[in-house]
Parts: sequence; C-alpha cells; structure tokens
Amino acid sequence: MGGIGTMHARALRELEGRVRLVAYSGARAATDDELAGWPAERLEPDGVIGHPDVDVVAVCSPSGTHADLALAAVEAGRHVVVEKPLALDVKDALRVERAARERGLSVSTISQRRFEAEHAALKKAVDDGALGELRLALTHVHWFRDDDYYRAAGWRSTTEQGGGSLMNQGVHNVDLLRWLCGPVESVTAQSGTLAHRIDAEDSTVATVRFASGALGVVTTTTATPPGFPATIALYGSRGSVELGQGEVRRWDVPGVPAPVSGTIASGAADPLAIGHAGHLAQWTRIVAALEAAAPVPVGIDEGVETVRFLCAVHEAAATGAQVRPAELAAAVRAPLPSA
Repeated sequence: MGGIGTMHARALRELEGRVRLVAYSGARAATDDELAGWPAERLEPDGVIGHPDVDVVAVCSPSGTHADLALAAVEAGRHVVVEKPLALDVKDALRVERAARERGLSVSTISQRRFEAEHAALKKAVDDGALGELRLALTHVHWFRDDDYYRAAGWRSTTEQGGGSLMNQGVHNVDLLRWLCGPVESVTAQSGTLAHRIDAEDSTVATVRFASGALGVVTTTTATPPGFPATIALYGSRGSVELGQGEVRRWDVPGVPAPVSGTIASGAADPLAIGHAGHLAQWTRIVAALEAAAPVPVGIDEGVETVRFLCAVHEAAATGAQVRPAELAAAVRAPLPSA
C-alpha cells in the first residue's frame, strides 16, 4: 500500500465508529503505521472488491488503473472513492458513470483541495456574485520532481499510465479552476519534456475559454526547482482574489472579509507533504452523504467533466488544434437514468 493509501487509512481512522477499514491490497504487507492501526486483511484487488463486509472501495492505485478498478467495484455493487483522476480517457470515465447510474451507486473522485477554507470561501464568493463577472482565471503548478521520483514508480514517466505534470500534479488545480469558473468551452495548449528523460510531458501551458466568456491560463510543471506552492487567481468585474497553497495572497472582494489562511502544506517538492487533512474533509462528507442516502461530494459527473478538461488539454497540445471538451467521446454518452 502506497503513501496515498496511507493518507486514506489515517483519514478513516479519525472517523472510527462510523467506518471500519476491512481489507486492503498492495504489493507488500503494509505496516501497522501505514494502516493507521487498522487490523485490515491483505487481499488481491478482486478479494477486496468482493469482500462481503465491504460497502465502499477506495481506489488509491496508479492512475492508469483507476477506471478499471472503479468499474469492477461498481459492477460488484460497491460505492467507490477514487483518487484523481477518475480515468485517463473520457470513454473510460463515461463507462464508470453509466455503470454507477444504472446501479444507483455513488462514485466520488478525491478533490480534497475544494474543501480547503480559502477555496471554499472563494467558491461562495463566486457563486454569490461578489466578484462580479469573471474575466480572467489563472492557475500555476510550478513544482519539482527529481529523477529518483520518476524511477521509483515507472507509471509516473508514461502518458499511457497517467504520468506527466498535467495529469498527475496539475489535476487538482485544473479541477479547482473548472469548479470555480464553470464549464470549459475550448482549450489550446503546448507541452514539452524539458528537464527529465521520460516519455510523458513535464511541462504544459494551456489557454482556456470558459462558457461564461472568461479566459484562463493553466501551467503545470515538475521542472522548476526547488518547487513552488501552487497558485490560483480569479479576476472579476467587481473583485479579485489570489491564493497560494493554504495562503490568501490577495483578497479584494467588496463586502466580503478574507478567510484566514490555512495550514495545508505544499506538495511542491515532496508529494507526501500535504498530509491527510484534505482527505479527511472529503471522507467526512462522503460518509455523511452515504449515511443519509444523499449525493456524495465531487460525484461522478464532476469526475467525468474534469477528465474531459484534462484530455482536451492533452489533445490540444498533441495536435495544435483548439479542442472543445464537450465533443470528446460524445458518441459514447447517451441519456442516463437519474441517480
């Protein structure tokens, strides 16, 4: 069980009494610390999915396996919590969506940055119209990963398995931008491998036109030592906000006080430095939703649309064309029964 799995185990430990970690899968036996003290049984993935005491399967594996494992869990009648991204391909994301809707099951994609105080406050300000008409939206993920990081797990180096700065590091801020600014109409992009000997890109720059008419810029990289906290900024007709990782850098929103800066650590140089607070925030809401038979946070539709955005950027960079996310895999989408 890897470091991300441990974050989930630690978050679930803080919900003890409402949840129980029954089983896990991994290439080796996890330590007691990695399991956060849970007396969980180690099984093959299909054993975890099929365990009679399992209600929810958390998919914390390499990105290229997310869709297949999520689909298998849903087909076995389990709710799913899946690490970002839901899938690497829009068609795979839609297959998971269809299976979940047909069975009335929940799928929540981990997007823990939505629950950080400053992002929640910014979302409310946007939704309340406090920033006025959005005009510009920028997000920059200027991180650093050394060659040892890529050698430690081969999938991180390959586009086909979800490696690269956009899909692996930038995904959370890409998700934030779409969540804050609404549907994406079109994107253009360029990418390159500037600092590492890997198949995947390590740097991507994209321009975005939102359905609202606002324009945006996304930059992601793992080639900028020593690594800098990710940022997001929105500029509207009435106000502007600039946020760092757990930091309010600028809050010019008339009549709305700035939120207190958080204590979320940055993964700019260390992928495990972020801790499990964000995962706990999302898991707390997931558990409450399942207990109440209510929609889970960051549900399947949200996961699919973020995959569309990511894939549109990849295609735009590969082809040099302007790409409309809504047109990707459009033939696969058909009317679905309501959840």
